[in-house]
Amino acid sequence: MTQRDMDADEDDVPEWEDRVKANVAGEVRRRRKEMGWSAQDLADACEQLGHPIPRNVIANMESGRRASLPLVDVMVLAAALETYPVCLIFPVGYVERTQELPFQDLVPTWDALRRFTGDEDVPLHDAGLIPDFEVHDNLVRTALAALEEAEQARFAAKTASNRAQEEEAERRRTKYSDEAISAKYKLRYLRRDLRDEGATPPYLPPALGDVDPPEPDANTTPEERL
Repeated sequence: MTQRDMDADEDDVPEWEDRVKANVAGEVRRRRKEMGWSAQDLADACEQLGHPIPRNVIANMESGRRASLPLVDVMVLAAALETYPVCLIFPVGYVERTQELPFQDLVPTWDALRRFTGDEDVPLHDAGLIPDFEVHDNLVRTALAALEEAEQARFAAKTASNRAQEEEAERRRTKYSDEAISAKYKLRYLRRDLRDEGATPPYLPPALGDVDPPEPDANTTPEERL
């Protein structure tokens, strides 16, 4: 039995697919009007992004006449409207309750969004490498902030007007240098673990270029690399 069959006597209750499309259509229309755009303006913006969505297709989507809503269209519409795809699918604050999957009860849209993005843990669901990448991002931020503080302290020590100020600046420089070293050490081993998983670690800014060990010279022997 499909959800449409179950809701046959409740014509005012949309099935899951229709609810998702209605969420996106409603938020596209709201955001488009908020930006002062016509449907043609939005169509032009999508074309400039390299994925044309004609004006009549947008109009049919907003009026509920469009039968399908490809994911690629949602991605481009979000970019054109300067928002995020998840904000179109789960319009927090504009749709109070929504449905995550067929046959499920309505839930607060905010809760659905957090589960969709992985911000809320769901029992038995695999988050993949997202937690590792989040840790990586935090370590990069910590390392960069510590390096900046250490450099400021180094300059303060160099320009100190008395011995006490110099010693305090040196103390701060040592503290932040140690913090940077610790964060970089953790980054190196996290990136090694990611590679062992067969994953490609995130990009590192130039200031942290010494985190990864240097690539071995292809012309050296294994004994010379030791």
